Amino acid sequence: MSPGDLVAALVIAVGLVGVVVQVLPGSVLVLAAVGVWAAFTGGAVRDWAGVPGSTLVWGGIAGVVGFFVVPVVGLPLGFVGGVYATQRVRDGDHATAWAATRAAVRATGITILVELAGALLATAAWAVAVVMT
Repeated sequence: MSPGDLVAALVIAVGLVGVVVQVLPGSVLVLAAVGVWAAFTGGAVRDWAGVPGSTLVWGGIAGVVGFFVVPVVGLPLGFVGGVYATQRVRDGDHATAWAATRAAVRATGITILVELAGALLATAAWAVAVVMT
């Protein structure tokens, strides 16, 4: 386990305590820790996807810019375009850049599904509490 992994684990643990104790913004801390870890360390997940953290950062920046330039669809278009452009400049060939872009989009999709599952679970808990009161 690298020092980056240990720091991420510590912040995640603090975030989980914050979720239970409701003193700290627990979910935000967990999300931030995982995001920073993925962007800068990434471990085996980053190596498996074959996409450097800096490429994902540039894709994220392009996505934010795209969001303001083309409302609604600009975020995903900017992200995909940013990842592709960064990898194309880095590697110089279309096939490698496109493979990295597909891997980044797949990883992002998995992240969205996990976040959606958590949000749906929280929504279900809220709905049960509303019905019971």
